[in-house]
Amino acid sequence: DLVSTTWTRFKERMEAEKLPFPDDPAFLEDLFQVWVASQFAADYCVRNPSSLLDLKNSGRLSTLDRSDSYRDELLRFGFDSEEELMRGLRDFRNREMIRIAWRDIMGLAALNQTLVDLSLLAEACLESALDHLYAAACARFGTPTRKNGGAQGLVVLGMGKLGARELNFSSDIDLIFAFEEEGLLPGKKEKSHGEFFTELCKSLIRVIDTVTAEGFVFRVDLRLRPFGDSGPLVMSFSAMENYYQRQAREWERYALIKARPVAGDLAAGSRLETMLKPFVYRRYLDYGSFAELRNLKSKITLELQRKDRMENIKLGPGGIREIEFIGQAFQLVRGGHDRSLQERRIQKALKVIGSKSLLPEPVVEKLLRAYEFLRKVENRLQELADRQVHDLPLLEFDRQRIAYALGFEDWNQAKRKIDRVRAEVHQVFEQVFVSPQSDGGEGDAEIVWMRTANTEQLTQALQRIGYRQSAEALEIVDGFRRALAIRKLSAAGASTLDRLMPLLLAAVGRTAAPEDVLKKILRLVESIASRKAYLSLLVENPLALSQLVKLAAASSWIVGFIGRHPILLDELLDPRTLYAPLSRQALINEIDLRLAGISSDDLERQMAELREFKQARGLRVAAADIAGVIPVSIVSDCLTDIAEVVLEKVLNLAWRLVAEKHGTPPGADRENISGFAIIGYGKLGGRELGYGSDLDLVFLHAEAGAEEQTNGGRPISCLQFYVRVGQRVVNLLDTKMLSGVLYEVDMRLRPSGRAGFLVSQIEAFEQYQLKQAWTWEHQALVRARFVAGDVLLGKRFHDVRAKVLARKRNRSGLKKEVREMRDKMRENLATLEPGLFDLKQGIGGIADIEFIVQFGVLLNAYKNRNLLKFSDTVHLLDILSESGFLRLEDAEFLKRAYFEFRNLGHRAALQERPAVIPENKLIDFRARVEQTWLRLTE
Repeated sequence: DLVSTTWTRFKERMEAEKLPFPDDPAFLEDLFQVWVASQFAADYCVRNPSSLLDLKNSGRLSTLDRSDSYRDELLRFGFDSEEELMRGLRDFRNREMIRIAWRDIMGLAALNQTLVDLSLLAEACLESALDHLYAAACARFGTPTRKNGGAQGLVVLGMGKLGARELNFSSDIDLIFAFEEEGLLPGKKEKSHGEFFTELCKSLIRVIDTVTAEGFVFRVDLRLRPFGDSGPLVMSFSAMENYYQRQAREWERYALIKARPVAGDLAAGSRLETMLKPFVYRRYLDYGSFAELRNLKSKITLELQRKDRMENIKLGPGGIREIEFIGQAFQLVRGGHDRSLQERRIQKALKVIGSKSLLPEPVVEKLLRAYEFLRKVENRLQELADRQVHDLPLLEFDRQRIAYALGFEDWNQAKRKIDRVRAEVHQVFEQVFVSPQSDGGEGDAEIVWMRTANTEQLTQALQRIGYRQSAEALEIVDGFRRALAIRKLSAAGASTLDRLMPLLLAAVGRTAAPEDVLKKILRLVESIASRKAYLSLLVENPLALSQLVKLAAASSWIVGFIGRHPILLDELLDPRTLYAPLSRQALINEIDLRLAGISSDDLERQMAELREFKQARGLRVAAADIAGVIPVSIVSDCLTDIAEVVLEKVLNLAWRLVAEKHGTPPGADRENISGFAIIGYGKLGGRELGYGSDLDLVFLHAEAGAEEQTNGGRPISCLQFYVRVGQRVVNLLDTKMLSGVLYEVDMRLRPSGRAGFLVSQIEAFEQYQLKQAWTWEHQALVRARFVAGDVLLGKRFHDVRAKVLARKRNRSGLKKEVREMRDKMRENLATLEPGLFDLKQGIGGIADIEFIVQFGVLLNAYKNRNLLKFSDTVHLLDILSESGFLRLEDAEFLKRAYFEFRNLGHRAALQERPAVIPENKLIDFRARVEQTWLRLTE
């Protein structure tokens, strides 16, 4: 009946306009399908049959994507008046909407093509209208200019789905208007730029939004602008920046995720985007966003319930908005830290979230399928009558039309699919946004924190949740409450802390020594209290809180480390990765990925990223160490791998920075390091780094003629170039930033120590080692190796090292020098407190084992070249045993003692204690090490 009635009306209009009837059965069949699915299309065809025939005959209905030609066609119209502009835009819009609806309904365009097509149509109409109106306003009032004299135009920011080019069929377009600089127009009346652009915006809204006999172009919604409906229609950039820095509400960050300049002065719009980005994407991990979005969604749900509109596929449970909230929560939390998440399009954002395992890939795939289906349903609802509707229809006739348009046999079948998809989405939404649940004990803990009882009742409550010294625990809590940082908290910060503290008090109460852990962890909370985002992270992630408590119970060093670098709290979220230090290749991949998204000009960001990488990876190693997942040898290997990967990146950065300024030495280029090498000594060279170890480094450079210079605009000698690279490396490593230093650097092992050149030429280094170096410098060379830079130069260093170490030495003379150096070190460096044993310098400690190895290498390397292959103590002990310098049982014992001492040293570092043990501990170990040392050197 519907098609029959419409066909009759259509034929009558065709006859009245003397138009030829289309003689194409396939076209007519498609036409009838479109009419069933869209009353808007049916009515348009009846009113404008000539436009329909033009769309058919041109082929634009079935094959042509016109998204790139909208602007060009509108430009050709050449509107002479505002009335003509309004009429022309509406005619153009309606015809194109029929084309888009036809292609969508008949399955000739993918969903994304339809959404982009609709968005580009809106942009073209805005641009065409603005071009006409801006020219007319300038002719009338004069042209607004910047301080530099250049003309400035209006910036039209598209928000929401327009900004993301995800516009639905009958959507409003959410806009914000801005202009770059305030000022006065020329003329007697001295009209301000603000007044000029306000008039222009009013005209633009009138042209686009007003409903005439031809309909409207797009409905315009300006409620997302600063101050909402009560705010000015347009603002200068400076006024807008001030608003977002000082007065904007949290939900406005969410609104700006999709913001994009869509019309007007696009170059200025890009500058505005850059200005606003720090408001949207915080540099830290902002877990407070979960609570904000949860509250916003609750308000939407309450409003829908009040209006009995829960069958709303956009705002209702499991609707489109929940999918967007899921994606945008991760964007707001992590987008400032990971630029790949700074994505307007929700589908692409979800794919990034899946690729980074922030959500499981199957969950992301489920959300993407749901999004596509629900957006398809949304378009079918709106194509029915060109109305912005999201509620499922109540009338049976409309239901059947929607089911038909979606390809279902009847409404029941369509509704079952819609309900199933929404249920799946809402389940994921609940899992992401559900308020954290506790493990028990928070009732008593809340009484303690909120002090809703007398002192005796408070101590009893603390006892019930595990505190044995409850009076002491209460005093600790009260002291924390009185701390300046806590008293100065904002209302929002205090509210978040009130949510956190019961969870924390209960979790700490379950540890073996709760009072001690409470002291440590409250110091951490006090240090991060002013950063509400970090408190929110712990509130929103009970697993992170439990991991923090577990690590705090085992290591005060970790608590202090996190307190200095609270961004590491994010590392606590997933114990699968927290307790699994990365392989060397994985470290390289991660650091490459972190640095890839940073501009090569942004040195400060690169330095901060390197520090965060080093700190996060170090925390993983410490966590795995505490959990007993990895042995002490692997701890040092992991920490050494981290240092080497960082050194390689730092050297690359230093080389590029110096090369950009001065060019490079002959034969080198800016991207590939040539003629410069970093040599690691000490713990780095021996692959035995510990927590907080500094780096003993020596810099070498290749031969270069005295007169040779770099090839840049500001040339310097090659020697100066290498020195500046070395200075840059040291500066990048030990510059103190908010995120700390990368590593403390010790350069005293270079030739001639502090008096020597920062960077040594390789031949001069060789001559120094052969002719001037002390025996202790050759001992240091035993633990030296190439760690970064020019591999060929590194090979030359190892050749020099081998040449020096393989010299035949007089046993008695060597024995005397090594023994004297050991006694001197012990005298100057050992902890001499009564009752304590210094693990490093004490008699029978780590240094004695290292000296045994160094003595053995210097004495035997000339006849056993295998001793030149390694720089670490453990491998060298094995080879010294094989060569007969050590008995097998002595070598095996020294390895066990070495691991035991180092393990105790790591544990002391994690507890922020000196590397000492009671003198009555490990007596047998120490005695045997001493006996071996004396037997070999006396």
